[in-house]
Amino acid sequence: MSALGKVVRSGVGRRRVQTLVIGLATMMAVAASVLGGSLLVVSGAPFEDAFAKQHGAHLSVQFDAGKVSAGQLSKSKNAEGVSSAAGPFRTATVTPRSDGAGPGWPMTVVGRGDPGRDVDEVAVLDGRWPTRSGEIVLSASSLFFPTMGMKITFPGLSGGPTLTVVGVARSVTQTADAWVVPSQMPVLTAPGSGGYQMLYRFTDAGTAAQITAGGKAVTQSLPPGTAVGEQSWLTVKKTAERDTALYVPFLMAFGALGLVMSVLIVGNVVASAVGTGTRRIGILKAVGFTPAQVVRAYVGQALIPAAVGTAFGVLAGHLLAVPVLAETEEVYGTSSLAIAPWVDLAVIAGVLGLVAATAWASAWRAGRLRTVDALAVGRTASTGRGRWAARFAGRLPLPQPVALGLARPFARPARALAMGTAVLFGAIAVTFTVGMGASLGQVMKAKAHDAADVTVPAPFPHFGPQGSGPEKQPKADPAAVAAAIEAAAGTGKYYSAATVRATLSGLTGTIDVTAFTGDASWGGYTMVSGRWVDKPGEAVVPTPFLAATGTRIGDTVTLNGLAEPVTVRIVGEVLDPRNDGMQVFTDASTLTAAHPDLTETSHHIAVTSGTDVSDYIDALNKDLAPLGVTARAGGLGAGSDMVVTLNALSVILTLMLVAVAALGVLNGVLLDTRERVRELGVHKALGMTPRQTIAMVLTSVVVTGLVAGTLGVPLGVALHGWVIPAMGDSVGLRLPGSVIAVYHGAELLPLALGGLLIATLGALLPAGWAARTRTATALRTE
Repeated sequence: MSALGKVVRSGVGRRRVQTLVIGLATMMAVAASVLGGSLLVVSGAPFEDAFAKQHGAHLSVQFDAGKVSAGQLSKSKNAEGVSSAAGPFRTATVTPRSDGAGPGWPMTVVGRGDPGRDVDEVAVLDGRWPTRSGEIVLSASSLFFPTMGMKITFPGLSGGPTLTVVGVARSVTQTADAWVVPSQMPVLTAPGSGGYQMLYRFTDAGTAAQITAGGKAVTQSLPPGTAVGEQSWLTVKKTAERDTALYVPFLMAFGALGLVMSVLIVGNVVASAVGTGTRRIGILKAVGFTPAQVVRAYVGQALIPAAVGTAFGVLAGHLLAVPVLAETEEVYGTSSLAIAPWVDLAVIAGVLGLVAATAWASAWRAGRLRTVDALAVGRTASTGRGRWAARFAGRLPLPQPVALGLARPFARPARALAMGTAVLFGAIAVTFTVGMGASLGQVMKAKAHDAADVTVPAPFPHFGPQGSGPEKQPKADPAAVAAAIEAAAGTGKYYSAATVRATLSGLTGTIDVTAFTGDASWGGYTMVSGRWVDKPGEAVVPTPFLAATGTRIGDTVTLNGLAEPVTVRIVGEVLDPRNDGMQVFTDASTLTAAHPDLTETSHHIAVTSGTDVSDYIDALNKDLAPLGVTARAGGLGAGSDMVVTLNALSVILTLMLVAVAALGVLNGVLLDTRERVRELGVHKALGMTPRQTIAMVLTSVVVTGLVAGTLGVPLGVALHGWVIPAMGDSVGLRLPGSVIAVYHGAELLPLALGGLLIATLGALLPAGWAARTRTATALRTE
């Protein structure tokens, strides 16, 4: 081993605390950066790969077959900006039943003679494409459980046609729920209904503005009002990226905190090593080390623990990514998602490069020191700083050890600033994590709608081949259940909610339509803007619904797939992330004509003041038993694996930041006590007890901890105010003030004291070491 290598190895082994601090700080920064960068890369990878392979449609447009002909639509293929197009394909919204069982949930069927090639090539995942009438291919995202040979009936159509499932397929841009041969469409289209579908690819389609311009171009030559719905590939892409994109903003925040803290800690450790090793530097130069070799020695002492921390950080990043990517792997039938190797390499190179640059800048002073000056100065600490603070503290009515401790930061302001910065970042992380947990709790509360004291859940819907035959459980009569609730002693206010499925022109899949009987505004529905439903014909919808349909408050939408189309006016925007936000909330009387049999109904009750909920439930269940339903306490509830994962990740990363901050304090206090070891010996000789020594060392970080904690709280609140809305935007949700303004005055003081707690934890070990040092040993130390 070379002489330089021996110096580096000796320095790493001698400064164990500093080595641990650098390693842990680097590990935290790398783990958050690898996880955040990887999620940013892979969040859209499955969709983008499938979109490119299947030549996905940039825009799918639904046209009214009664207002435009197939010949007119074919001419739109030549519109400006269109690179290729497919269609027109006949479409119909039908309500099938599998094997004669299950609820009637509507679906969009498209007549296509083949899976296509140049635009929206439908990937057949199982079975084959239909070749004759009587056969159907279901989308992989169908509400049915696709089984080869399964019979699909359409009791609402003339003749009740029955089709056989011959395949399962996937359209990357979700252009249909099922496909049949074109000759099958007349049987599936009710008189006066049906439409055409056109699929377009544009030369420029990277932004929403370009998609809008393309849509105007293809409809410009057509009669007004012929286009009744459209879907952009950007909307589908955003939905596909939603699960992983949610994590990116908060991981970016933790990654940035970790990187900045790593740079500061590495710079502080190396600078402290240079400051306390001045005599050693002089000896190295005296025996022939050049200034560049001295600098490289200190850079190497920082890079070795940083490299070890980087290795563990990469491993931790990969392990933390497992639960986040687990649900994304099978969305598009792609291979198992994994962190891209170039992300690992970029993070490793970036972090180690920052460590090397910071260590080089901090060690540059060692290279500039003259040999004679370094040997002469040795380890003598400056004694002129902070005298004014010591005199001021001495006049305070405090015990002498406490006064000496309070004055200490002013004797070493640079070191105190470094420790304070570490504590500051720890306080920011704790404040942010507490706020994020509260905000996610508000979101889950809005999702659960659990303001009710008692709930009578709706019977679980049966669908697919299960539930057929005489074993099928009869559904309770909602009117009878409501009568029993109203007659029960202790019932305050209550409402019922029935959910049906409907479709929207231009969008595939179904949306949930929840119809309320009674005032549901108190049921935990959090409004973002607008107002709640007041009368029939009005509706409130979540933010993703507005984005997907291109509507706003005041617009109308038509719900299809029911007994007859229903038009509702949007009067409010509600926070509800269920079903990807594709929901409509309205009054039950709005659906009276289109869906008179609202049987899948839940009931939500608020008991009167002073009523015991348990006794109320026991009494109510006696009346409900003959009806086949059961009441239970609380709302329906709605947990979320994603929220659990987010909270777990934030807690893990916060604990790592707090540990790094505490170790940063430990490093600073340890250096300080070692420099003052002779001074400690004098204090002990004059009668300072071990407890007083501990008090002096701990109080030396009180000012630093309090100031850092006080500054960290507002900065953590500000970080929360930036990250939480960004997380909402990443999943298409606009968050109301109740989700963001979650900090209360009573919480801020304990959070501010968190900085003091971090500083105290970091100073405990050096304080114990100082208290155990024997007086004679301390006095002999130079």
